[in-house]
Amino acid sequence: MNIKKSEKISKKLKGSSVGIAGLGGLGSNAAISLARIGIGRLVLVDFDKIEECNLNRQYYFLDQVGKYKTEALKENIQRVNPSVKVDIKNYKLNKGAMDNPFHNVDVIVEALDSAEEKTIFIEEIMQNLPNIPLVACSGTAGYGNSDRIKTKQIGNLYLCQDKDARSSDDDVLLAPRVCLMANWEANIVLEILLGEDK
Repeated sequence: MNIKKSEKISKKLKGSSVGIAGLGGLGSNAAISLARIGIGRLVLVDFDKIEECNLNRQYYFLDQVGKYKTEALKENIQRVNPSVKVDIKNYKLNKGAMDNPFHNVDVIVEALDSAEEKTIFIEEIMQNLPNIPLVACSGTAGYGNSDRIKTKQIGNLYLCQDKDARSSDDDVLLAPRVCLMANWEANIVLEILLGEDK
């Protein structure tokens, strides 16, 4: 391992902040990966509580069922890396104000559930916070076909996508593919933050 490069990256990441909208399979796993590599601050936004049926893909534990995702994920992050500052916003993002929690972060990660909600969020962030890079995701359902996943960049929008994946209404959501996509998003965040250091 290149220790000098590792120290340089660590220093840069400690001074960086990332906002995550939605703390289900994508958001919870992306947050943990970012915490593991030493992001300085995470802003976590969700309104929902943990359900047992979602533990097959979300970074929570059986004894956390019924807790708010924001509070449980903060606990889990602190167990992984207590030096990460975690700001939690326990409320639902509403149309017309979706950008409110994310004005003071370096990168935003979209990890919402419904296609409609994703679209509204992306549009509002790009309109209201055009200078903050946004990493979004599409095509998490199913399994296999990892080679179809691509990153598409449109200005400050980075879309991790599988254009041929079926809708989550028509297919299953399972840990291997969901976590792959979540970590793909986290990896894009690193590329954005580190730039020439990658």
